[in-house]
Order: sequence, then structure tokens, then C-alpha cells
Amino acid sequence: MTKSKTIGAVQYVTNQQGERVGVLLDLETYQRLAKVAAADEELLIGLSLEELQALATTQLAAAEQIQLNELLAQHAEGQLAAEARAKLDQLLTQVDYLNILKTRARYTLQQLHGASR
Repeated sequence: MTKSKTIGAVQYVTNQQGERVGVLLDLETYQRLAKVAAADEELLIGLSLEELQALATTQLAAAEQIQLNELLAQHAEGQLAAEARAKLDQLLTQVDYLNILKTRARYTLQQLHGASR
């Protein structure tokens, strides 16, 4: 480890190539994060800030979104076969899980930003 860069209240440890390989927190911030993390099962632990931000803004893949829109339109017109209905249910379940993950990522980011203040 060669140096650290300060970004806000967080210091990143970088290697010789300048890649982030660790993070330094002041003791008070660390203790708050550790306390919150131990008590809150909704936090997504082990992800970087960049990974959390990407997850918080992720969307259904374009091909699946198109298929979902088509199936929803067919369903609204009452023209959905049993096989297509099963696919629609699968896609809606996938959207539900994705929304839960996105919400947990946003929540984790809020907790991290609150703890570093």
C-alpha cells in the first residue's frame, strides 16, 4: 500500500497503480457503521460505494423490458395464453426482486452517508 486519497470523510488506500484497495474511516464512523450493520439485516454489506450506486440505478435488461411490455399489453387485451401468463408472472417476480435490491442499495447508501457525517 502506497498512499491514501481523501474524498470527503472517507480515505481510500491505493496500490502503486492508483487503484482503490481499501478504505480508512475515523473510529467514530467505523463504530457507527459496525453498530448499524450488526443490527440491520437490510444493509447490503461487502459492496463498494460504486457497486451500491450501480445497483441502486439498475434496470431490467432491455430485451426483458420489451417482452414485459408486450405481455402486459396482451394481458390488458385479454389475449394471454397460459404459457405467456407464466412468463409474465416470472418477469413480474424478477422486477419485484430487482426493486427490493435497488431499495436496499439506496438504503445502504443513505446509512453510509449518514454515518460518515
